Amino acid sequence: MGGNGLLGAFEEHVLLSVARGGGDAYGMTVRRDIEERTGRDVAIGAVYSTLDRLETKGLVVSRLGHGPPERRGRARRFFTLALAGAQALRTARELTDRMWEGLDPASLPTRGGS
Repeated sequence: MGGNGLLGAFEEHVLLSVARGGGDAYGMTVRRDIEERTGRDVAIGAVYSTLDRLETKGLVVSRLGHGPPERRGRARRFFTLALAGAQALRTARELTDRMWEGLDPASLPTRGGS
């Protein structure tokens, strides 16, 4: 979130993915979810740094869980949306909806030009 309390686009994507994970979200699942839904490549380091920042801000909480055999038992950090994170997402949605009010998406240009 910026100094004005608003979420950045990537922060919003990460929070939405964590919310979708229902407490079972970890870095790689967040990355895959964002890539599948946006069609963009996402660096795993960007995901983890954003998750750390969101946790510092109290928007997500994490817990260590047991690692699967393919990870040789190494713990995995799972993330859950905090109440403050849920409110930040609601606020972001309300602001976006207000910005779209009165604008017909069909009226937007579909090809180049200025």
